Amino acid sequence: MPRVTATRFVTPLREGGSLPGIVEADDLGTYVCKFRGAGQGLPVLVAEVIVSGLAEALGLKTPSLVEVDLTEPIARYEADEEVQDLLNASLGLNLGVDFLPGSFGFDSGVEVDSTYAATVMWLDAYVANVDRSWRNPNLLVWHGDVWVIDHGASLYFHHGWAGGLTDPQRFAEQPWSADDHVLGAHLDAVARLDVELGARITDAVLDEILGRVPDEWLVGPVSPAEMRAAYRAFLVARRDGNRSWLPKRGAA
Repeated sequence: MPRVTATRFVTPLREGGSLPGIVEADDLGTYVCKFRGAGQGLPVLVAEVIVSGLAEALGLKTPSLVEVDLTEPIARYEADEEVQDLLNASLGLNLGVDFLPGSFGFDSGVEVDSTYAATVMWLDAYVANVDRSWRNPNLLVWHGDVWVIDHGASLYFHHGWAGGLTDPQRFAEQPWSADDHVLGAHLDAVARLDVELGARITDAVLDEILGRVPDEWLVGPVSPAEMRAAYRAFLVARRDGNRSWLPKRGAA
C-alpha cells in the first residue's frame, strides 16, 4: 500500500466503537483513519486490508487504502483528551481509508443490482463478516454506486491466536447466517454465483493481497511471515472446503 504521513487530525467519527477519525496527509489526501491504538487492536487493521483486497478481486467497489504514518506532534495539538490519548497510543503505522466526500449511508430506498448484492453476501460469508445488518449496513452510496466499507469484524479466528495458531479446518466448516444481512433479499442468487466467485480467489490473488499487510501489524505468537502464511491457510481452507459456510434460505 502507499504510505503517507498524517499532517492534521480533522475530526473524530463517533458512530462506531473504535473511534476512527478523518485525517489529512502530506499527499493532500483526506482519509478515514483506523487507529492501531483502538481497543480491538491490530487484527482489525489486518482484516480491513485483506477483505478490502478480496472485495476488489470480486469486482466490488471499496475505497482505496494507504498506510498512515502518525507522529507525536499531530497529537500534541488536540484539545480532546480522548482523541489525544488515542493518537498517542497509535504512533507508527495506521490504516487510511480514502474519504468519499458526499457519500451517504445505504438504506432501503437504494436500488442495488441483484448480482452485485449477492457478491457482497458471498464475500461476507467467505470471510465470516458479522457486521452488515440494517443496524450497521457498512455500505455507502457514492456517485450512484454502492461501496463496501468497514471490514474489521471479519476473520474472527485471528482473535484467538494470542496463545498460538488455531486449526484452519474449523474456520473452513464454520456456518454463516444471512438472517440479519442488509442485502438478505438477494440471498437466492448467492449459490448461483458461488463457483464463479470462488474461482476469482486464486492462490496468486491471496498472495498479492496478503503481501499488502505491513509486517508491523502482524504481531502474534509467530513471525510475520508465518502469520501471513496462517491467514493464507485459513482462507484457502474455507475456499476449498465443503462450502458449509455458504448461506441458504432458512438455514441458521
